[in-house]
Amino acid sequence: MTKNQELKTNYSSVKKNKTDNKILGLLRENARISITEIAQKTRNSRATVQKRIEYMEATSIITGYTVRIKPNLNPQLIQAWMSIMVEGNKAQAVIKELRLDPAIQTLHTTNGKWDLLVEIQSDNLVNFDLILSRIRSISGIYNSETNILLSTYKI
Repeated sequence: MTKNQELKTNYSSVKKNKTDNKILGLLRENARISITEIAQKTRNSRATVQKRIEYMEATSIITGYTVRIKPNLNPQLIQAWMSIMVEGNKAQAVIKELRLDPAIQTLHTTNGKWDLLVEIQSDNLVNFDLILSRIRSISGIYNSETNILLSTYKI
C-alpha cells in the first residue's frame, strides 16, 4: 500500500475544515512557508498542520505547489482574455486547435453568450496581433472579443 493510499484509508472520514482553509490560504500566499510558521499562524501544533497537509495532498485538495513570477518582471508582456463563439458542434475541433497554440495559457468552456474563454500571453503587441489573427482564422470560430489585462490585483 502506497503512502497516499494509506493516508486515504486513514482519513477516509475526514473532510476539509476551517483549519484546512487557513492552511490553504497561507500556502496560496507563499507555497514555501514552513510547517512551523503555518502552525503558529493557525494556532495548531506542527504535527496537526503536517497531517492536514498530507491529507489534502493525498485527497487531491492540494494538487501541487508553484512559483509565482513577479508580475512586472517582463513589462512588455501582454496578457489578455479572449471570449470565443463557436459554430454549431465544432467546439471540440476548435479546442483541439487552440490547445496546440503556445500563446494560450488556459482554456475554459463556458455557458452563456460565449462558448470558450482563453487566456493569451504575448511578448509584444506585434506578436499579440499575429496571435489574434491566427486564433480568429481557426475553422469553427465565428466571433470573438478580446480584453487586454491592464492591472492585476492579488486577492
